[in-house]
Amino acid sequence: MASFLGFAEPEPTPQQVIAGLRATAEGGEDLVQLLSPEGERVTDSRFEPWVADVDVDRLRALYRDMVLVRRADREANALQRQGQLSIWVPLLGQEAAQIGAGRALMPQDMAFPSYREHGVAWCRGIDPTELLGIFRGTDHGSWDPHATRFHLYTIVIGNQCLNATGYAMGQRFDGRVGDGEGETGEATICFFGDGATSQGDVHEGFVWSAVYDAPVVFFCQNNQWAISEPLERQTRVPLYQRARGYGFLGVRVDGNDVLATLAVTRWALQECRTGNGPVLIEAFTYRMDAHTTSDDPSRYRLAEELELWKLKDPIERVRVNLVRTHGESQEFFDEVAAESDTLAARLRAHCLAMPKPKPERIFSEVYAQSSPLLDAQRDEYLAYHSSFEE
Repeated sequence: MASFLGFAEPEPTPQQVIAGLRATAEGGEDLVQLLSPEGERVTDSRFEPWVADVDVDRLRALYRDMVLVRRADREANALQRQGQLSIWVPLLGQEAAQIGAGRALMPQDMAFPSYREHGVAWCRGIDPTELLGIFRGTDHGSWDPHATRFHLYTIVIGNQCLNATGYAMGQRFDGRVGDGEGETGEATICFFGDGATSQGDVHEGFVWSAVYDAPVVFFCQNNQWAISEPLERQTRVPLYQRARGYGFLGVRVDGNDVLATLAVTRWALQECRTGNGPVLIEAFTYRMDAHTTSDDPSRYRLAEELELWKLKDPIERVRVNLVRTHGESQEFFDEVAAESDTLAARLRAHCLAMPKPKPERIFSEVYAQSSPLLDAQRDEYLAYHSSFEE
């Protein structure tokens, strides 16, 4: 049994590997967990120092983050069903993974999302209303990536891993890492799903980051399903163990545990800031809704599987801990619920007031310069489209 810095890396049998990959498993013996599904605080000596500052007020703040992000997600999902958005990408069930990782970032760090990181966007100061234009078709993202230190959403699966690696290499070449100063050193974090690990761009990012010791944390939200493909059809080993093949550290964390995710991500980012990166984090979580609103998960997964993971709800375990351990009053939860209602109403009002995208945007907002062929395609499409108008 090999290990890196105390992180055990067992060599399981093929049967154990498959069992460890399935959504019904607890994540294996290497799973880092600080808050059990029952809301009980558990200890892990490797990561306790990284959450030493999390008192009851910080725990309340994490709970609030998750509740508000979930409510914004549910409202946007409903807006799509009502024809106000062209598509929506739900994050239901992955709130702890995103809030834990997002709150681990320091202001100088850079984040590269895929298309589901609404919780990380929230942590970087992106108002949920700024996400709607992407899914309504009115813009490609309205925030400033330089000011927010949060890149625009990436629709091409896995491509952000190359972008993040290149950016992190620049941080390395510019001397912004390796000084031992956590307050000034920089790191990059890149978010992707288990399905993206089957894309070549992800592996190229791993190779380049390892060769150049780039300060990048690869944060994989393993939600068990690459659209309709289960994890065991993508890998023969747990995803975090893939880091061994590239020569850097890999850790599996309970992605439904906001405390563990916060601790592990803080640790990993500091590894990068001080010149010890890259690091792969596999956040073992579950997608409790469809891949997107164009997907029907009932066609490929069992209802029993979803019910099992509902018992591991990331928000509920924090609520239970606040009540049982800290004696939190119902007044606090009511206040957060009321705040979430206000956020949902504001999100809906903003969406309904947005302009309806015109069909020519398909052509005018994709290419920097037009061409005769593109013009001909545009004219043909617009003529076809207008034939349906009354």
